[in-house]
Amino acid sequence: MRSRHAILGGLGVGLLVVGVSSATYLRAQDPADEIHTATMRPVIRGRDVAAASMKPEATQAAERILRAGGNAYDAAVAGQAVLGLVDAASNGVGSDAVILIWDAKAKQVVSINAEGTAPKLATIEWYQKNLGGKLPSSDTLLSGTVPGVVDAWYTLLDRWGTMTFAQVLQPAIETAENGFPIGERMAAAIEGSRKLRKYPSSVKVYYPGGAAPKAGDIFRNPDLARTLRKLVEAEKDAAGKGRHEALKAARDRFYRGDIARAMAKFSEEQGGLFRYEDFASYTDKVETPVSVDYRGYRVYKNPSASQGPTELFALNILEGYDLKKLGHNSADYVHTSIEAVKLALADREKYLGDADFVPIPYDGLLSKDYARERRALIDAQHASLEMRPGLAEKFTKATAPLDRQVHINLDGEADHEGDTSYLAVIDKDRNMVSFEPSLHSGFGTGVVMGDLGFIFNCRGDYFSLVAGEANALAPGKRPRSTLQSTLVMKDGKPFMIVGSPGGDDQVFRTMQTLLNVIDFGMNVQEAIEAPRWATRSFPASPFPHTMYPGEMSVEARVPEAVRQALTQRGHKLRVGGAWTMGSLAGIIVDPKTGVLSAGTDPRVDAYAIAW
Repeated sequence: MRSRHAILGGLGVGLLVVGVSSATYLRAQDPADEIHTATMRPVIRGRDVAAASMKPEATQAAERILRAGGNAYDAAVAGQAVLGLVDAASNGVGSDAVILIWDAKAKQVVSINAEGTAPKLATIEWYQKNLGGKLPSSDTLLSGTVPGVVDAWYTLLDRWGTMTFAQVLQPAIETAENGFPIGERMAAAIEGSRKLRKYPSSVKVYYPGGAAPKAGDIFRNPDLARTLRKLVEAEKDAAGKGRHEALKAARDRFYRGDIARAMAKFSEEQGGLFRYEDFASYTDKVETPVSVDYRGYRVYKNPSASQGPTELFALNILEGYDLKKLGHNSADYVHTSIEAVKLALADREKYLGDADFVPIPYDGLLSKDYARERRALIDAQHASLEMRPGLAEKFTKATAPLDRQVHINLDGEADHEGDTSYLAVIDKDRNMVSFEPSLHSGFGTGVVMGDLGFIFNCRGDYFSLVAGEANALAPGKRPRSTLQSTLVMKDGKPFMIVGSPGGDDQVFRTMQTLLNVIDFGMNVQEAIEAPRWATRSFPASPFPHTMYPGEMSVEARVPEAVRQALTQRGHKLRVGGAWTMGSLAGIIVDPKTGVLSAGTDPRVDAYAIAW
């Protein structure tokens, strides 16, 4: 028992379980009493609260706040602040983020758009004149956007939280100052990063003594601890003005105070386009999410500057099939699903972007009639090699088609995957937070911002430099991010939150997990661990947005007969390792008992807790 289970948290109530085989088991004295489970890890269940994230230390930080009386919003901020340290290649203080919440008191689903904005000096013309019409891919400040996650912290605490920045940032400050034993994945990411080594400020943080840390070494980031302490100091100084003003003072020190001035000064010295006004004018956005009904479940996504609604387009198409009858991961099921997401992703390219800059005809895109028209394009026996966006505006009150360009590039080697993290929390009142923070690619821009201890996200390389496209670059615009998570309601009550790192693949992973639960009756852990598929038959989000027509991939656990059938239908099939396609975490609320069931992906270091 002890060889398979580790206790998380000082009180020893929540269990974190490490998977060791494809069918774990516990042996009783009598062999007849042997208990088998079908998953690498068990479902982690509780009656009151649950949390799950991509790293155990972040889950533990969320637990610490929940045990201290904080709610899901407080715990989410604390957890993500630690996540940015222990999963530093994938997220941090310089992250952008999208968040979905269920406000149990208001009985409302809310979207928080904390995507970063492009600097006001960033124009298509500037990149054409100075960089030959190219965007730096995942490197240099010229690929960055304004960090949004600190403003998201403020919004969560100010509108829904109960605690102070001093309370929720304390676990991260302690972790940064005292250090933590670095894991194999982060050690390998630092050792293998070419861009970190190019920048003296990054070398100072990530190569102390001139060498990359090894797994098991204690990794510290005192510069980041000082930055976080500055937020706490500002809050303390303004405490006499009340909680709201104190929280705002902490937030404003980052975006309008000495931290903002330091970021602007460093950017200009390094040839970046960020200036003080870019930070001072930034704000996240609280928005109304978009949703569809899928077989009686209401599925929600962030509406703007996110690829999330793509999953809704695909679910509407797939609702017209009896997926259970097709058979889980059968050739018919995988082929149909792949073809549906290709159509959905074509509409992503045409329609989705920053809604402050481009109109998005959701009335048409989310209509069942439009889905029926799109569904008719699927050939049951042949893989499509084309990108086929539709005319969703026909199903709105619009009188004419949108003048929206779509550019296809078959050259280059743009990566469809990326580095992102994830955190999910549900509290005793059933508030839910689904939090997706990201640097986009490993260590983002690669540039630690002076002596502040953190790196900007490099989401700016998602922009198109083709004027007229939905995702075309413009000053102050948010790129259409791959960040997305899922919040699901059933009969007006919380049912599920789930999210996945992984660039363009995020939509495939969360959708497959949802289908595994709804259509195939799997529990959350079974749904997460099931073999996965993906495709690259659409333009990649990062520059130069390469499309690989007809290409798809499966994990090696998908049977050989299925693989052969997919190849015969024209799919250009790639087979990955048995447990190689991504990472995911999710929590389900049992509609009858209220029991919380948390699951995490054995493909990575993700862990869950519940009690």
